[in-house]
Amino acid sequence: MKAIRWILGRIILLLDFITTPKPVVREAAAQQAIDEETARWSLYQFHACPFCVKTRRHLKRHALPVKLRDAKVEGEFKAELIREGGRHKVPCLKIEKLDGSVEWLYQSNDIIAYVNNRFNLA
Repeated sequence: MKAIRWILGRIILLLDFITTPKPVVREAAAQQAIDEETARWSLYQFHACPFCVKTRRHLKRHALPVKLRDAKVEGEFKAELIREGGRHKVPCLKIEKLDGSVEWLYQSNDIIAYVNNRFNLA
């Protein structure tokens, strides 16, 4: 089973590489405003997870730079996700707000809906 998952993961990554979406181009001021907000966001993910790939592609397509955190291997990001987010599940978007509060958003569809709502994307 582990070998099948590894092979499927590599196929997903290859297809993602071959069909990488081109990011939209915005006016500099609009992109800077987006960059300032997304600078406080982090996406906890597994590199070959199909739902993580879906989320990363959406972010890239809409030129939303978000820090990527590999939560699969033992380390600080996995520990932080479990300690602060409450569970070891990806994708998970950590949203640090200006008032100091933090929101942990799980599920690729929920993350995409949040991003679409936040930036009025189609």
